[in-house]
Amino acid sequence: MLLLCVKIVFIKDGRFASQHVKDNEALKKQGIHCVIDQDREERERKKLEF
Repeated sequence: MLLLCVKIVFIKDGRFASQHVKDNEALKKQGIHCVIDQDREERERKKLEF
């Protein structure tokens, strides 16, 4: 546990990196979104089809 907290304890303004999909640049480049965002986009797309 201590090793996980080294960045927070010893670095000024240290924080854990966000683990959320929407905050990951590599996934953004591949066009991968959060499942909630994908669901919203799909629902909006289906509304336009009707």
